[in-house]
Amino acid sequence: MFKNILKFTVAAGLALGLTACTSDEKKEDTTAKVEPKKTVIKVGATPVPHAEILEVIKPLLKEKGYDLEIVEFTDYVTPNIAVDEGELDANFFQHTPYLTEFNANKNTDLVKTVGVHLEPMGLYSKKITSLDELEDGATIAVPNDPTNESRALDILVKQGLLKFKDVAFKTALDVTENPKNIQLRELDAPQLPRVLDEVDAAIINTNYALAADLNPTKDAIVIESKDSPYVNIVAVKKGNENKDYIKALDAALNSEEVKQFIKEKYKGSIVEAF
Repeated sequence: MFKNILKFTVAAGLALGLTACTSDEKKEDTTAKVEPKKTVIKVGATPVPHAEILEVIKPLLKEKGYDLEIVEFTDYVTPNIAVDEGELDANFFQHTPYLTEFNANKNTDLVKTVGVHLEPMGLYSKKITSLDELEDGATIAVPNDPTNESRALDILVKQGLLKFKDVAFKTALDVTENPKNIQLRELDAPQLPRVLDEVDAAIINTNYALAADLNPTKDAIVIESKDSPYVNIVAVKKGNENKDYIKALDAALNSEEVKQFIKEKYKGSIVEAF
């Protein structure tokens, strides 16, 4: 009898020991899965106006316990790749049609969180002051990425200068009617302000126009309508859109402080979209 009691006691002790170890292990596992609170938000942006707008929200995010690190880019590809690979938490430079096309072509998985502002595209020239002065065979430079080129060509369509096939993204190859024999020169968007001396006109994204000291409301011969769908957005990797730090970033970018800054700084050349 005593031997049986002893066996039972030893077995029970071993069982309790194993249970305690398992319990401790579970606690350790649970603790290991707790992520430390994020305190730095890294956002990629083109310099004007995106980085300027982001500077405005640094104090707002600081109040919420976050430091904002702004990483500037001068192209439209690298900031998306950086977000997709986790080097950036978010970026702020593009519109939804561009993001959709980029995801499809680059196999990335980025999503929009909030819209912030609209940058109306404009047609600029150092040789003419109105479209009536545009001569037969004139050269017009346009962005060469699919969404922005199609967007630029829509401006020429609305002015009655060109007609195109019914395609998702217009290019120079899709022209069906060209009464003034306009020559389209497709270039990387950042280059467009630099070729104004070489072409008759160029259709330039507002961020690059502003960086070249061109004011859309004063210097553009033709400007894109304010009801354009090309609102500039915040983009993040899918799955991160509901993270606390992204919610804080979105709220700051859709704040009254940003709205007032856009109105006072850009005076209609950029308009808030929230």
